[in-house]
Amino acid sequence: MALGLQSVNWQTASNRQAHHTDRFYSQDLIVRRGQPFHMSVTLSRGLSSGGSVTFTVSTGPYPSESAKTKAVFPLSNGTSSSGWGAQLVSNRNNVLNISILSPANAPIGRYTLNMQISSQGSDSMLKLGTFILLFNPWLQADGVFMSNHAEREEYVQEDAGIIFVGSTNRIGMIGWNYGQFEEGILNICLSVLDNSLNFRRDPATDVANRNDPKYVGRVLSAMINANDDNGVISGNWSGSYTGGRDPRNWNGSVEILKEWQRSGFRPVRYGQCWVFAGTLNTVLRCLGIPSRVITNFNSAHDTDRNLSVDVYYDPLGRPVEKGSDSVWNFHVWNEAWFVRPDLGPSYNGWQVLDATPQERSQGVFQCGPASVIAVREGDVDWDFDMPFIFAEVNADRITWIYESSGALKKNSTDTHSVGKYISTKAVGSNSRVDVTEKYKYPEGSSQERQVFEKALRKLKPRASFSATSASSLARDEQEPSISGRFKVAGVLAVGKDVNLILILKNLTSDTKTVTVNMTAWTIVYNGTLVHEVWKDSVTKSLNPEEEIEHPVKITYAQYEKYLKADNMIRATAVCQVTDEPEVVVERDVILDNPTLTLEVLDEARVQKPVNVQMLFSNPLDEPVKDCVLMVEGSGLLLGSLKIDVPALRPKERSRVRFEILPTRSGTKQLLANFSCNKFPAIKAMLSVDVAE
Repeated sequence: MALGLQSVNWQTASNRQAHHTDRFYSQDLIVRRGQPFHMSVTLSRGLSSGGSVTFTVSTGPYPSESAKTKAVFPLSNGTSSSGWGAQLVSNRNNVLNISILSPANAPIGRYTLNMQISSQGSDSMLKLGTFILLFNPWLQADGVFMSNHAEREEYVQEDAGIIFVGSTNRIGMIGWNYGQFEEGILNICLSVLDNSLNFRRDPATDVANRNDPKYVGRVLSAMINANDDNGVISGNWSGSYTGGRDPRNWNGSVEILKEWQRSGFRPVRYGQCWVFAGTLNTVLRCLGIPSRVITNFNSAHDTDRNLSVDVYYDPLGRPVEKGSDSVWNFHVWNEAWFVRPDLGPSYNGWQVLDATPQERSQGVFQCGPASVIAVREGDVDWDFDMPFIFAEVNADRITWIYESSGALKKNSTDTHSVGKYISTKAVGSNSRVDVTEKYKYPEGSSQERQVFEKALRKLKPRASFSATSASSLARDEQEPSISGRFKVAGVLAVGKDVNLILILKNLTSDTKTVTVNMTAWTIVYNGTLVHEVWKDSVTKSLNPEEEIEHPVKITYAQYEKYLKADNMIRATAVCQVTDEPEVVVERDVILDNPTLTLEVLDEARVQKPVNVQMLFSNPLDEPVKDCVLMVEGSGLLLGSLKIDVPALRPKERSRVRFEILPTRSGTKQLLANFSCNKFPAIKAMLSVDVAE
């Protein structure tokens, strides 16, 4: 009589604790590669002394031993040298206690485990079940190993975070719920891989390549955007978001990933860069690749690989959307931590991955992994997408002006405004860490210019740079006789007039007459012009070395209909002294939303309902309607909460109470987004300390 299988005990709780996967809300056995896990198998009768036991593990639709997506290995008493192995820990009555070891470079994913027993002349094949294998940042032999405990806790285990947004003169932050351990998220992350173009074209090779964090990261950078492949999020920077959600309304990745799965893997609408980066961060951490979110202020989008970005104005001072180069107020991407055997050990560590669809790479909207160290050294010929990422932090900004005749004239070159305050959240706190020096040598240093020229030489080897490098171009430009800048006067708040002062200074000892053409536009943070809301022209006479102030007022009535959730207005002044190059003055201002306050009304304990109160005052002299509050937070409530809030009369204060149910102890992040017809996205976050 053949041996039968009575039961399998996967020892899920103890295995998951040992493998640092105990935070997943999932019943699956989730283990990390290169580290043994234990199980016990109860048979219908004892194993005879002459019997032999063999295991088979396999992953993907076409498992094969040559591709290392399948392995057949015996139950032994010793440890195996490399590859998969099974060790008999004890054999009592009819219970086998077994330890199974995977290689540190096994493909990640869902595995099936079977066991074949030959005993007393008969063979029986027993299906034991499935488990999920992840990258192992705790294991030195794994390419994603991270030795620092505090960093590993932050970059793998932390399920909430901060993303920096705004502009160089006004850095703001929003909370983001990564939620990589939430129910169902790990399965969705595995389906992200199974929906990729690579998997659809050649599933066997794709699954085999999932042993490599570099490969997995690149596939994910393509899959988080929907541009080629039914990926997760559809991008939209138009300022009009009908048919989807305003990108500023999301509080985290969990809702996005669940909606993508629910809809049968149809792209979720809409995302912008921090939404792509927040979601990619969730998937990377979920699969065990340490990762963090990076914000680059004044980020260049160079489309033609010449490491310079061209911006255009017409004679009346209006920005002209010509060409596809642009400078974004900020741009958000990810860094993932792993080794680069393809480039050599000096390029190990943080690698840039960017899921925001901007330019095609090998025919697909994907970007990275690009070694941060290689970016700093100007090694733009290394894989992957180095020229694009180098330009994002290093491009020169060239201003062009259309003359009234229609001719185009180069106005000025700025070599140091792109790539400022490159920022990420600190380990263990919400403060901002500036990582600019990891991406480039200090602006204005000889090293920085040397690296820039080295990068240019690599991209355009035939050109001669002695005459055309930006620094020598800058020397040829005529020095302007006046300078200008915008200063903010008073508060910047939605609902209030915007008061600026244009300060003009005569830099010479002659009297100068200046004609100034000014405009103001509402914009989206990547520079997309939404609508002109104000314009004015003045002529001023400046005595020798005189400085004058000219007040500018843009009223709420002028901008209210055209302001987007970015709350950004770009003011421009083109200042002309006869027979001299124009001086272009530009300032982006960000208007503050009214405050949204969250407060916890009871002590927060695990599995005990807690009341939370939201407070909001309508600052306007008109009513606000269509008010919706959306709340989420991993470990504080399952899924998200959507509350319709009654309309508010002018200056009226609203108080909304709702209940959360904490499921985990520790400090958790509660995120809220309030939207209404006059304020498309007001954010609040609150740290909640949950007791056991």
